[in-house]
Parts: sequence; C-alpha cells; structure tokens
Amino acid sequence: INWRQGTMAVWRGVSRSCGLVRAMPAICRQYFSRNLSTAGSCIDPSAGLNTDQRQFQEVALKFAQEEMAPFMRQWDLEEVLPVEVLRKAAELGFGGIYVREDVGGSGLARLDTSVIFEALATGCVSTTAYLSIHNMCAWMVDEFGSQEQRKTLLPSLCSMQHLASYCLTEPGAGSDAANLQATATRDGTSYILNGSKAFISGAGDADLYLIMARTGGPGAKGISCFLVENGTPGLSFGAKEKKVGWNSQPTRMVVLEECRVTSERLLGVEGQGFQIAMKGLNGGRINIASCSLGAAWGSIEQATAYLKQREAFGRLLAEFQVRGAWC
Repeated sequence: INWRQGTMAVWRGVSRSCGLVRAMPAICRQYFSRNLSTAGSCIDPSAGLNTDQRQFQEVALKFAQEEMAPFMRQWDLEEVLPVEVLRKAAELGFGGIYVREDVGGSGLARLDTSVIFEALATGCVSTTAYLSIHNMCAWMVDEFGSQEQRKTLLPSLCSMQHLASYCLTEPGAGSDAANLQATATRDGTSYILNGSKAFISGAGDADLYLIMARTGGPGAKGISCFLVENGTPGLSFGAKEKKVGWNSQPTRMVVLEECRVTSERLLGVEGQGFQIAMKGLNGGRINIASCSLGAAWGSIEQATAYLKQREAFGRLLAEFQVRGAWC
C-alpha cells in the first residue's frame, strides 16, 4: 500500500534531497542501525521514497517503537505531556524539522517532514500531533520573524527546551477564523491584548504562544500575530479540557486580560497575521494528515500481529479466509 498517494502527493513536486549525514545531528545516526522490519506485513512503508527519506523514516520509526509506543497508554491515562521524550526527539532533529539550519533546525523538505510524522505516529499519534503543531509554530517564526526573533526564539524551540502553541480558534470563531474577536490595541511602543482562544493544544504547558488578534478593522486584513511568552502578566489558562483520547497533549482555553507585549513581539507586520496563520496551516494540515496515516499504519500492524497470535477453533485467526489474505 502506498500510504502517501493523495494526501502527501502534493508535496512530491517540491521535495528535495537533504542527506541524512548533512541534515540531521550525529545522535540521529545512532538510531540508523537496522532495516525496517516489514517481513510478512501488508504495508510497505518505504514505497515511493528516496534513500534519504527511507533513512529519516527508519530513525523516526525506531524512536516511535522504543520511546513512544511502550508508554502511550500510560501517557493517555495519566494525561501526561511527555516533555522529556519530546526533547529526546528534538535531539534527533525533530523539534524544527523544516526550520532553517542556522538557528538549529534540520532544514528538511515538506515531504521529508510528512514521512517523519507518519512514522512517529505509529508510536503515539497524540504526542506526534502536538509535535507537529510545535514544528508549525517554529516554522512560522522562522519564515516571518525578524533576524532577532529567529536567533532569540528558535534555538530553544528546535531543542524543545521551550514548547510552542498556536492560538487562532476562539469560542465564536472556528472555521470562520477571519471573524476572530481578540484585540490588540496599540499603546505607545506596546500592544494590549484582550480576548480568549479555545481548544489550544499545549496551552498551560507551552512556553510561547503565537496569538492572532485584531489590530485593525473587520476581516482577515485586520489581524496580526503576536509572540506571547508564558508568564506574561494578563495571560492565563482555563481548566484542562476533558477528552476521549489524545490526552498526552493538554487542551485549554487561553485567556488574555490587559496582556501587554512590546512591539518587538509582533510577528511580521500589522495586518499580516491571518496570512501567517493560514500559511502555517497549509503545512500543518498535511502534518496532521500524516499523523493520521501513521495511526492507521500502526493499527493495522497491531491487528495483523494479533491475527498471527490468536487461535480459534484450533487455528490461527490469520489462517481463516479473507483475514489470511492480508497477513
């Protein structure tokens, strides 16, 4: 099965070869020690990939199998964001996968990124989904930030010593994001932010919040993007949302009450915030699709393994008719 046809094919035309040795840290190469174990599997996870991408996939899959899958159930039951595991992933270059290398990123292409997230999600889709959001935020700073913002913020984001959250959705503005009501009022060399954001992944645990707020008139052109650090006076969080699954990443409201930030915390220029938010999501949606593919891949592999172990009526389940065709 070629899992990438459709959702990931859009990136094939812009994919480039980066080279594992050049693009990834030395510790990453320590994980590149064996071939993917796909004998007897109905899935060929490397179908359509070049040599570099297969290496990225192997590193990510081994990390998922060893560092994520054994703990996935525990993280979900205990509602734990596994920060130290995320930092181990960052040591492999997964904290800023498509961020430029001069600030600590891996500088990989979008298809390379999709391959990595797909493989990681076989170990824990919830944790990988948060990692993908963090990567999206880091890219937004890399792409639209000033040199000062890039050099100040991105090294700690790429190492995941600091975590990031994306704040667009509001209680009254979901799909109609251009209708958001949070405001940022200019006051000398500062902005004062007021409003709330809903269903924010990582909220409360993250260190940096990319917040879209209205600096101008109605519609998309009146929106700007701000970089707000946890601990800023006027920034607070709601209670952790109760969810069915996906509990290894916290979800909370972000509340802004007379939250003052300096003009240096404006990302890009006034009125560019909606464009920044949408360009982030252009890649972020592909990332989440890749996580979903990884969850499907991992589920099929586990189901296949079970069919080869479970006996009924004196035979393995895998030996019965249609079930045997995909084992």
